[in-house]
Amino acid sequence: MIELSQNLLIKGQVRNSKYHQLMFTKLISGDNVFSELADEWDELAIRGMTDTPFQKLAYQRSWWQNLHPEDGELSSVVVRSEDSSLSAIACLTHTRDGILRFNGCVEETDYLDLIVTARDARESWEVILPCLLNAQFPEWRHLDLCNVPAASPTRTVLPEIASQYGLTVVESVIEVCPIIELPDSFEVYLERLASKQRREVRRKLRRANGAGAQLHIVDQDEDLAAAVDDFLALLQKSTFEKRDWLNDGRRALFHEIAEAAQQKDALQLMFLEVDGQKAATLFNFDYAGRIWVYNSGLDPNLFSALSPGVVITAWAIEHAINSGREEFDFLRGDEEYKYRFGAKDTDIFRLQIVR
Repeated sequence: MIELSQNLLIKGQVRNSKYHQLMFTKLISGDNVFSELADEWDELAIRGMTDTPFQKLAYQRSWWQNLHPEDGELSSVVVRSEDSSLSAIACLTHTRDGILRFNGCVEETDYLDLIVTARDARESWEVILPCLLNAQFPEWRHLDLCNVPAASPTRTVLPEIASQYGLTVVESVIEVCPIIELPDSFEVYLERLASKQRREVRRKLRRANGAGAQLHIVDQDEDLAAAVDDFLALLQKSTFEKRDWLNDGRRALFHEIAEAAQQKDALQLMFLEVDGQKAATLFNFDYAGRIWVYNSGLDPNLFSALSPGVVITAWAIEHAINSGREEFDFLRGDEEYKYRFGAKDTDIFRLQIVR
């Protein structure tokens, strides 16, 4: 654990801050940041300007433990206010090629950002960026912040602060996250679809119901580890790309985040079953009024005539509506099926600084 030098440790009164508070920074090297902040992390993340499942301690810790770059090191800048309360967490990885990224960037994590409230975003970036430029911080040449949501204050604040140090932030759209704004009823939702897609969904739902297909959602009393293994088996069968993508680290990630999410009543692990056989699956988070579709799987050789992938997605949307959820987020990727279900793009951004 390293504390930055005194003149950087104490920022002083933050300029243009109506809250007139002192901000203190601390550099924590290595994964002990997760244990040191264990009692505070999620309370801040829940209030954060980018409040998603990917900012939670369990996800951040599991990603680092299972999927961090082989040459990566973890360096976290922690910001506290003068009353010692936690104000911000910049959990960052840096590699030998001089690239500094958010922990979790880029492939498995759909949204990333500074963990901070919107109120404290500017003041926190004002003390974090000088820390990153300080000689005591590990050397880097390229800051590459991926998957920042469109609404994040980071997109406005960081370029303004960087300019004070003669640095330029280059912003680009890195990908899209298609989202459905959910109405009050499934029938209203169906009416919003293009007529051809509406007829297709209704026809496929009738066929699945006629064949005795059922939606099963894993509950607290079931063997979660076995259910996640069933999910992973279907994910692996879906495509050659998913088969090759699913390494041991990602398997461990799924198991760990499923357990953590279930403990917080935020896991939605679904299976479409026919005659007792699991034909399709969705691994979702049910969090903050939104369903987050993290990954999916199906057996292409099992009940393909029933279009199990379409049916389980339609049932998941119906369940979300009936449960009073406001949004159905397909997360990153512009696959065509998402738009057939009525999703609209939201952009996520990459912010880069080259020294």
